[in-house]
Amino acid sequence: MKRFIVLLGASGEIGESIARQLAGSGWSLYLHWNANSTAALAQELSVLYPLQDFIPVHADFAQESSIQQLTNNIYDATGIVVASGQSLVKMLIDTTEQDMEALWRVHVKNPISAIQSLSSFFHRHNKSYVVFVSSIWGEIGASMETMYSSVKGAQLAFVKAYAKEMAPLGTRVNAVSPGFIQTKMNANFSPEELQEIEEEIPLGLGSPQDIADAVDFLLGGKADYMTGQTLRVNGGWLM
Repeated sequence: MKRFIVLLGASGEIGESIARQLAGSGWSLYLHWNANSTAALAQELSVLYPLQDFIPVHADFAQESSIQQLTNNIYDATGIVVASGQSLVKMLIDTTEQDMEALWRVHVKNPISAIQSLSSFFHRHNKSYVVFVSSIWGEIGASMETMYSSVKGAQLAFVKAYAKEMAPLGTRVNAVSPGFIQTKMNANFSPEELQEIEEEIPLGLGSPQDIADAVDFLLGGKADYMTGQTLRVNGGWLM
């Protein structure tokens, strides 16, 4: 029997690394995307792992209608990984209502609505999983990223509450909290700024693969006595 993970945000750099890691661990995947299609990734993984299924699913989480669009194309789920999101670097005084609403929908409202809708599949499986890829800023906050920090903190609060609710049903709910990961999202930093940040982190800057390994650990059966936890993958930046 094939086991499916719904991977929200599979088209991003971290999401793609998670997809490749989970495919190598034997999972079939629904590969959610918004701006950049995951069709090529699905085709590539299908060639590498012909006994598994890889299905692109489109939904714009900035829109209210996105959940129906997503769930209408999903027919089973052993777990859900939330790796979707968008950044916002602004002072709060300059943040618009539209900015706030978009962040809330993309990071909190619509991922939770997706989990709510798809959790009906969990009873088919003895064990099921929910993993949020949150952020170090959700734990400690970041100047100029007040609203982004707020929605990431909301994800971590949801993980704790939902873990208690779903434990009797065998669903493990956890989060991965990345530190500074080298992705295109950080392309606005100058080489000097990156060096300064790297010097603050005992193990230096992280890579998307570091996050993929952590997600794989939480889904792979070796972390099944963990729920409601935030797994810090930050190179010692926050201890």
